[in-house]
Amino acid sequence: MITILFGPPGCGKGTQAAIISERFSLPHVSTGEMLRDEVAAGSDLGEEVAPIMKDGGLIPDNVMVRVIERRLAQPDAAGGVLLDGFPRTVPQAEELDDMLERSGREIGVVLFFDVPEAELQKRIAHRAEIDHRADDTPEAFVKRMREYEAKTAPVVDYYQERGTRVEYVNGNAPIAAVTDSILTIYGDQSPRGEVA
Repeated sequence: MITILFGPPGCGKGTQAAIISERFSLPHVSTGEMLRDEVAAGSDLGEEVAPIMKDGGLIPDNVMVRVIERRLAQPDAAGGVLLDGFPRTVPQAEELDDMLERSGREIGVVLFFDVPEAELQKRIAHRAEIDHRADDTPEAFVKRMREYEAKTAPVVDYYQERGTRVEYVNGNAPIAAVTDSILTIYGDQSPRGEVA
């Protein structure tokens, strides 16, 4: 099963992805992490995206689609993945659907993490103190939130209109409670597509 972890910056997608990934031995595909690794490695892709990420902008759709298509073709992704940070625009969602259709796969569920903006701002400030990420400045956060509202939030409507299962998660709850609510959403079926 392909699960999309969806929500604004700082909503807890990465934290929950790490927990679910370990519990079900499922690849956590974090586009942000993949891109930060490219930047750290000084690759051509890293040099291309570094200034965009530092400024809080969105990476061009064609770059993201290329990165994801390559990742989903790897053997460990055959049983399903947790997609974190992709798709971030409706064109990316359309490209992902086309990509999956070509390989006879589909999205099982979109988990939408709902957190108030004031709480997101606090989390990002805290994360900046600990991780020292270049894209966690207050200015970059504001830009990322406006980009999210304008370009990313409509992705949920796109999936709902297509009839894809979208489940809302209270991302403002304690971490363990958020995990429990996700496991309840999966119910008798693990995100690997296996019956529990």
